[in-house]
Amino acid sequence: MLWVKAFHIIAVITWFAAIFYLPRLFVYHAAAEDTVSRERFKIMERKLYRGIMTPSMIIVLALGAWLISYSPRYYFIESHWMHAKLALVALLIVYHFYCGHLLTIFRDDKNQRSHVFYRWFNEIPVFMLIAIVILVVVKPF
Repeated sequence: MLWVKAFHIIAVITWFAAIFYLPRLFVYHAAAEDTVSRERFKIMERKLYRGIMTPSMIIVLALGAWLISYSPRYYFIESHWMHAKLALVALLIVYHFYCGHLLTIFRDDKNQRSHVFYRWFNEIPVFMLIAIVILVVVKPF
């Protein structure tokens, strides 16, 4: 079980690193004024999303389910903090796929938002991470 937990934590770190970096690339992409830069950002964004971010998310979810399977009664019935954590993970998955949608918008050169929007958008997963860590470590309810 400890090996599964260790790899789950590693995958979470990898997923969050990508979730923090992709919207930062959107900031720079939205501010880019030359074609060469825009094309470079498209490649970087695609590789990050498909090569790191999505595989990391899949591993996080698979290993998380594996961990829950060790004691489903505890996690689903007795641990109310887990319900809140899973709700935040569900929102994080929505954020992940919305990033994929934004990737398509940038790929097709249809972005209408400024770099300022993406700077704010980039902050959303920070609050989710803080809440998830507090729920897992403190288990407030």
